Amino acid sequence: MTNDKIIKYRQDIVSDFKGTVIDIETIGDFCDQYYDSRRCQNIQQVIFGYVNNKELVIFCTKGKQAITELNSLTRQILDKLERPFYGFNTNFESSVWFHQLDKKIIFDGELQGFPRENKGNARKSLGIPNYDDPFNDNGYLCMVAWERGQFDQAIAHNKACLLKERDILLKRYLLLNKKCSAPFPFNFSK
Repeated sequence: MTNDKIIKYRQDIVSDFKGTVIDIETIGDFCDQYYDSRRCQNIQQVIFGYVNNKELVIFCTKGKQAITELNSLTRQILDKLERPFYGFNTNFESSVWFHQLDKKIIFDGELQGFPRENKGNARKSLGIPNYDDPFNDNGYLCMVAWERGQFDQAIAHNKACLLKERDILLKRYLLLNKKCSAPFPFNFSK
């Protein structure tokens, strides 16, 4: 489904987990003089995507003029998505949303195995496919493509990120669950 401002991509998915994996793509520059959420105050969400146990959905703006509409849509969707929420580097999404949506969103599970872990390295170490990511785990190239109007490539990157993050959740949970009795024995951010 496409309107004149936002492209919607949807795909049926069958996954064996409860909750929602969320990933966003953004434009803008970091404010490196800060070490808290203010570091992301100039970052704007241009793609919002999620995957749960039945579907993968992505909303991509077709230009900066649609960012406000995407932010409004994101607020509505977040209130309806099933918890727990998972993400890779959840501090980034939470910080962007705090400044762009004026809303504090707390993720229930952090998929990074350790601070500053690279998603590409995590994917490779766990034997997770690249899922035809046109930018091979490089989010900066997605930003450049989006700014050039290459929305199909930006959506393909976000789709790949969502599938990789879902697999990271499943593989780390399954691997660690065999060694621990706790239901989610990896890092949690609150």
